[in-house]
Amino acid sequence: MRLSTSIFTHPTTTAHPPKFYKEPVFRIQAIKRSPGPIQELGIQKEAEKDLSKILRTEFAIKNIEKKVSSKKYKNLWPKPVLEALDEAIKQKKWQLALKIFGLLRQQQWYQARGQTFTKLIVMLGKCKQPDQASLLFEVMLSDGLKPSVDVYTALVSAYGHSGLLDEAFSTINDMKSVSACKPDVYTYSILIKSCTKFHRFDLIEKILAEMSYLGIECSAVTYNTIIDGYGKAKKFEEMESSFSAMVESGGCHPDIFTLNSMISAYGNSGNIEKMEKWYNEFNLMGVKADIQTLNILTKSYGRAGMYDKMRSVMDFMQKRFFFPTVVTYNIVIETFGKAGHIEKMEEYFKKMKHRGMKPNSITYCSLVSAYSKAGLIMKVDSILRQVENSDVILDTPFFNCIISAYGQAGDVEKMGELFLTMKERHCVPDNITFATMIQAYNALGMTEAAQNLENKMIAMKENSGKKLIQC
Repeated sequence: MRLSTSIFTHPTTTAHPPKFYKEPVFRIQAIKRSPGPIQELGIQKEAEKDLSKILRTEFAIKNIEKKVSSKKYKNLWPKPVLEALDEAIKQKKWQLALKIFGLLRQQQWYQARGQTFTKLIVMLGKCKQPDQASLLFEVMLSDGLKPSVDVYTALVSAYGHSGLLDEAFSTINDMKSVSACKPDVYTYSILIKSCTKFHRFDLIEKILAEMSYLGIECSAVTYNTIIDGYGKAKKFEEMESSFSAMVESGGCHPDIFTLNSMISAYGNSGNIEKMEKWYNEFNLMGVKADIQTLNILTKSYGRAGMYDKMRSVMDFMQKRFFFPTVVTYNIVIETFGKAGHIEKMEEYFKKMKHRGMKPNSITYCSLVSAYSKAGLIMKVDSILRQVENSDVILDTPFFNCIISAYGQAGDVEKMGELFLTMKERHCVPDNITFATMIQAYNALGMTEAAQNLENKMIAMKENSGKKLIQC
């Protein structure tokens, strides 16, 4: 009996819904004594102490950031410098991170560490700065540090993220010539991921053959990377063939990542029948759904306009204690918004807030797009006021969305204000930002303003290519 099939039907027609987890029996909770005055005072002091520590740390980081351009600070305390560097890496502020690293190298107590270089190179890869990553690798060598497998793998990743596959392969060849730095399964998995991202599937067999020659067996991560890559490229035959190879390997078992990749591939292509088939197959293999699985199903049904099944998945979540996340609500809000069902979209937006979930940039972007498409510019004004009065972290895609909304409405003054707000919020305009504004200006016959923006866009591209670290 296929228990999972009931989630694909409306709940009113389902007698026995699927059981992913056992029903909770009885929960016995100890009665907690409410804190007395002394306990409350202790809790308050702890909270104040933590807040004070956070504020001190933030102040120290900002203080370090002010000193990055100066060469006179050579004996700073290690902790604030290292914390400032970690924070810049975490937030992917690559220019600031490199400046702080330059300050770090000036310190009398500086000692080159492979872990620091690895973290920086990984960040630069994610920010698509392969030239900076390559230069940093040279800096590491000049500091007298021998490269490790982790550093080399990070460099492979940095090249791969930007599609520089020849450089990535060349780096792996360099690894082979260095003792104790041989590429491992993780290195090759990253290389495969880069190849699938840029649709160089012709290189995958070559990589697998090389791994086999070196005696490196594929891991579950390797197979999942290949399956996910083929799935996103809609190469379903190759995807299923790779799945069969994974099963036949004996050492790698399909897991939740395999399930999600395969049903996502079919769901995104609109092949609902195949999506449901593979969902049931994995269920029979004992691979159970997680919240991401259910979000994929929700999104796939929504895209296909199968709203009853979409609601069935959400009902199933509630019955089986899968609590909808912000991602879940964003999917539903976007689905109804794109379909022009404004009232339904607003209903789920209210439900989201009622459940205590904070809307994020993606939520507001979906709302703005839907209102703009429906010609409800006053509603866009309302969203903008909500955002201004909240602590939501805005990003470039949100500004692109709301700038586009005002551009289509012909409100170039508001569009210009938002463009300036981007800088205040430290959101860097991208090609979409400029293209949107240029299109709006041209549509209104403001050719000079459009030309000025085009010049700014060219200048930004040239400035982003400048190198920040000197060997």
